[in-house]
Amino acid sequence: MKIIEGYKLLHRNNYTEYQNNLNVRVIDVQGIKIGGNTPVIIAGPCAVQSYEQTIEIAKAVKKAGANLLRGGAFKPRTSPYEFQGLGKEGLEILRQAKNITGLPIVTEVLDPRLVDMVYEYADIFQIGSRNMYNIPLLKEVARTQKPVILKRSMSAGLQEWLCLAEYIALEGNLDIILCERGIRTFPCKEYSRNTLDLNILLPLREKTFLPIIVDPSHATGDAKIVPFASLASIQFNINGLLIEVIKEDDNVEDILCDAVQGIKPSDLDKIVKKINYLYK
Repeated sequence: MKIIEGYKLLHRNNYTEYQNNLNVRVIDVQGIKIGGNTPVIIAGPCAVQSYEQTIEIAKAVKKAGANLLRGGAFKPRTSPYEFQGLGKEGLEILRQAKNITGLPIVTEVLDPRLVDMVYEYADIFQIGSRNMYNIPLLKEVARTQKPVILKRSMSAGLQEWLCLAEYIALEGNLDIILCERGIRTFPCKEYSRNTLDLNILLPLREKTFLPIIVDPSHATGDAKIVPFASLASIQFNINGLLIEVIKEDDNVEDILCDAVQGIKPSDLDKIVKKINYLYK
């Protein structure tokens, strides 16, 4: 069958085992199977602010049932005067959190020059929405052969998203996880940060065999909406959720990055229990 789209390596019809079905490539991260029979939960703070904060949240999300720990050591911010992360110190804290909890680490890399450093700490590279079009970064990360979460740009269509993922595949790395994180539409900022595009999930699955996860935190920008967006996403048979979590007793004023969208560990616990009920 002739493949006319610009993502030949990632198209279902290029592989016998993925043709005429919705089978998903399984990516094994230290025993955690992304694309397996049940959705994985990736949870943790938006930004690593301190050792105490990160360790407390890491322990809490592990107890709530998270499979992997997310945390930002390098943070891309709209304003250059906003908190940009702790850098290497943040990576060291994440490593200590992994040593304590056993949770594999998901963290964002912003620059090709930082790939070697982040490689030493991350179990999964995260490419953020702003960097989906950063082709040199995609290539550099792909060459490490570590799994990559590729977030959809806030204005990208399905074709664009998969074509940019193809740059990673062309370097011989098919361990790519696609993450829907909301798109910009006219109501954005009025009652939610972005618009969670659930409509794309099934067409995306029909086009590619890559595992798909959803980030309800950035998609909504509101902790009250995150549990509902999480469970709505699960109904589309996605392969996981990427959720921002704050401490149970955190004050919004103390959080330096995306304070209003982080849920508490008790809310994560409820989400995980509902998902487990659906998949029992």
